[in-house]
Amino acid sequence: MLKNTLTYLFIALLATSCGGGKYAATEKVYKKKAKEYAAIYKEAPVESQIAKIAAANKEWIGSINFGMRKPNYVMIHHTAQKDLDQTVRTFHSERAAVSSHYVIGREGKIVQMVNDYYRAHHAGAGKWGNDTDLNSSSIGIELDNNGTTDPWPEVQINALIQLLAYLKESYKIPQANFIGHMDYAPTRKNDPSRFPWKTLADKGYGYWYDGVLETPPVGFDPKIALRIIGFDVKNLDAAIKGFKYHYIQKDVTSATLTEEDMKILYAIFKKFL
Repeated sequence: MLKNTLTYLFIALLATSCGGGKYAATEKVYKKKAKEYAAIYKEAPVESQIAKIAAANKEWIGSINFGMRKPNYVMIHHTAQKDLDQTVRTFHSERAAVSSHYVIGREGKIVQMVNDYYRAHHAGAGKWGNDTDLNSSSIGIELDNNGTTDPWPEVQINALIQLLAYLKESYKIPQANFIGHMDYAPTRKNDPSRFPWKTLADKGYGYWYDGVLETPPVGFDPKIALRIIGFDVKNLDAAIKGFKYHYIQKDVTSATLTEEDMKILYAIFKKFL
């Protein structure tokens, strides 16, 4: 009887935990789905997650597209949309059927849309290492950026770093497991484009190469190096382009590695040994 009472009280609390207003209809759908996961959700209420992020400008807006899982990766995207509000509307569309755990606006506002323990629909088809379903093992973060001409405002990147600090500590995510969508799905994605990966790596989120680069040894095989880093080398040209989108950020449409590119590849490869 006590167990049933506690479960009922938890579900009642969950039903009142999210806001109303203009998002009332989608919040209703969110609550209905969340009740189905009540037994696990009670161990990780969303309020305790966003409250731990060291940012003043943040908000919880529940998305309706999610499933259940535990995170071991973080995947970063750019939205390629008009603004944060348009992305929120997209993540409220059952027809679009896409979502991410967090969206960060240009002005640094962090919006959480899916509980960290739920399976958001952000990664799609791809492969990283031996994993072909990163929706089931990653936190998705969308950054409000059109993907072509938009700069990366310092306030937005600082907010992202604050969010990553919380995620890394909370879920013990390895440094190597902070990746971009282009890493996982280079045949169809280039996001986040023109992104300051070095800034993140300097803080411990992903890897970057050192200032002094070495010439690779005789026999160094770029295909093996890319595979060890995590890229899917079944389509080697796509893997090279994904690597260049992340680490080179120029001549990204070419699947050719220059002498300098090979030095960078060798430097990153050694981080994974």
